[in-house]
Amino acid sequence: MSRARMSLATGAALAALALGTLPAPALAGTPTAGPAPAAQQSLRGDEIRRVPLEGAVNVRDVGGYRTYGGDTVRHGQVYRADVVTLSRLGLKKVVDYRVPVEVQFDGADRLPAGLVPVSRPVTDNGLFTQLLTVIGSKDPVKQEEMLGGGRAAAFMREVYRTFVTSPENRARFGATLRDIAEGSRGAPLLYHCTAGKDRTGWTSYLLLLALGVPSLTAEQDYLASNTYRAAYDAKLRDGLKQSGLMQNPDLLIPLQEVRTDYLRSALDRVAADYGGLHQYLGKGLGLDFRTIAKLQARLLR
Repeated sequence: MSRARMSLATGAALAALALGTLPAPALAGTPTAGPAPAAQQSLRGDEIRRVPLEGAVNVRDVGGYRTYGGDTVRHGQVYRADVVTLSRLGLKKVVDYRVPVEVQFDGADRLPAGLVPVSRPVTDNGLFTQLLTVIGSKDPVKQEEMLGGGRAAAFMREVYRTFVTSPENRARFGATLRDIAEGSRGAPLLYHCTAGKDRTGWTSYLLLLALGVPSLTAEQDYLASNTYRAAYDAKLRDGLKQSGLMQNPDLLIPLQEVRTDYLRSALDRVAADYGGLHQYLGKGLGLDFRTIAKLQARLLR
């Protein structure tokens, strides 16, 4: 491999590591998935069902939550994830939200034989490519210029706004929710992005609200990614600092976390463009009343 290609590959791996997406042999002791902390086993009486898989830190069953009407979201039907090996979930469909550059450097999904992922790229606004450049540079000045002074958080808020404003993004989120609605019981579906928290988190938030789960519960499910990823992400930052690649790896924290203000950025755009979430589901994502009814019939008990 040429020096230029080696540098590019190294930079890509570092960008992925910064977002907590790849196993890192150089970071000895990086934790694999294990039981969720006891304090996070329930949410106002509703279970967050973490699925422990080796090499994955944020795989969850979307089931277990109660709706306003007293129904419960079925387990074993819909899963949300980061990039993982998925051999024991009995999946019938996998939706991949990653953009081509992420797939190029992270690799294709590692799925059971005969299961082919559906590619529905939702833009990251160039985040992965920018991280590839800035971390690979080892230049603390460039890293501060890109990520410091609130710029990383502002970048994430804009990513969330594009979940609402981009016709392509809306089409892909809508297609995934229609897939869930049209699926049959016993045919589990999984959707994922790279870290399993933003594009994946927005999908889960919309799905839970469409099912009638209270908004506070849906928001807490979204924020739970921080609990599940915290130790893993901190280890990755420590590795970047010890290796000399970043003097201040805490610059990455806004990119590694989910935050209420990120979610609010999308919801504010929903209110401004559509007048409310139900109108966004209908006019923005193309989910009519019949589709919402199918979602509820399939996933509630």
